[in-house]
Amino acid sequence: MSARTEEETHVTDVAIDAVSAAETSGVRGVQTLSMAKAITAGLREALRADEKVLLMGEDIGPLGGVFRVTEGLSAEFGDKRVLDTPLAESGIVGTAIGLAMRGYRAVIEIQFDGFIFPAFDQITTQLARQTVRHDGTVSMPIVIRVPYGGHIGSIEHHQESPEAYFAHTPGLRVVSPSNPHDAYWMIQEAIQSDDPVLFFEPKSRYWPKGPVDLDHAGLPLHASRVMRPGTDVTVVGHGAMVATLLQAADIAANEGRSLEVVDLRSLSPIDYGPLLDSVHRTGRLVVAQEAYGNVSVGSEIAATVAERAFYSLEAPVLRVSGFDTPFPPAALETEYLPSPDRVLEAVDRALAY
Repeated sequence: MSARTEEETHVTDVAIDAVSAAETSGVRGVQTLSMAKAITAGLREALRADEKVLLMGEDIGPLGGVFRVTEGLSAEFGDKRVLDTPLAESGIVGTAIGLAMRGYRAVIEIQFDGFIFPAFDQITTQLARQTVRHDGTVSMPIVIRVPYGGHIGSIEHHQESPEAYFAHTPGLRVVSPSNPHDAYWMIQEAIQSDDPVLFFEPKSRYWPKGPVDLDHAGLPLHASRVMRPGTDVTVVGHGAMVATLLQAADIAANEGRSLEVVDLRSLSPIDYGPLLDSVHRTGRLVVAQEAYGNVSVGSEIAATVAERAFYSLEAPVLRVSGFDTPFPPAALETEYLPSPDRVLEAVDRALAY
């Protein structure tokens, strides 16, 4: 990742000052923040609310993390609560499991999506199973923050979407916000959960700004949401893909077609209610994701909707995804990742039935 420009640094500092000033004055209301700074603010709230909350990860202390999401928190809360760790993802997760057993709530950062695999065994065979192993007497209140997804011009291990591996694993909750407001509230709700939560943060959405209501969450952690009403075709996605779907809906509207956009927000469990209601109205569904298409979250959604809304469907459920190949060099990412045009091509096919 390239170094931040002076303008980006200034914008970050202004955002931090704005949130701090609002908190100091007691005036909260709606703030305009980037997703990165919304997560920072959410982490700050959690650290203030509970002394058992602590942050762990590689370079998250004075540096503030690769994406500066934890910027300023080490200075505010000290190095006993915002801990720089060795470059050992398995060790970070293992330490967090031990801390959870002693009553702490650890929020750990995996620096990039592709670096999570050294900790895969700890997450899927230890963390996910501890509560069941102890017949419900042991809680695992651990949040694993994972910056994920493409559109940042990087290389493999830095732009991947491994969420399906964890959504497949019983005992783990998996969520992904698509906008700053959700990011602010969902990180706090995840930290309050007594179950382990994989918190997937779409890197390409770290910097665009949006409104954050600091007083009203709006929805619980695992609720899905209709982001844009429509009548012709339902399109559903999560994380950064929601912005792509909204772009596709804008283009479709100019062509006389109406797309209903649904943001999943949660991948395990999935809240199917709003999605099924939408499909009952439109009769058509396109599922979009950056991840591989084979054996994916999109596959599960397609199967479930076909099973539970069969008589409402006027066309097969169609999927748009990254290709079933390793993530390509950065120069090819725009060809690899789903675009509004690829979504609209699937919409055309759905309407042709």
